[in-house]
Amino acid sequence: MTENFKVIVKPNSSKNEIIDFDKNNNVLTVRIAAPPAKDKANKELTKFLSKKFKKKVSIVKGLKSREKIITLF
Repeated sequence: MTENFKVIVKPNSSKNEIIDFDKNNNVLTVRIAAPPAKDKANKELTKFLSKKFKKKVSIVKGLKSREKIITLF
């Protein structure tokens, strides 16, 4: 079973952490320590969320945006 939801990423933070989840809009807000350059924040985001949810994570939309759609497998 797969789940899609929106993620708002805040790169260049002091640490990786989930700071908010809006249940009404199904939006997760995440701080990521990696910079957005050279796809580093995207890689760190997928790695971080994979560990948190213990599922495979893929970015479906928004590779160059702070607002992303991700899928959990």
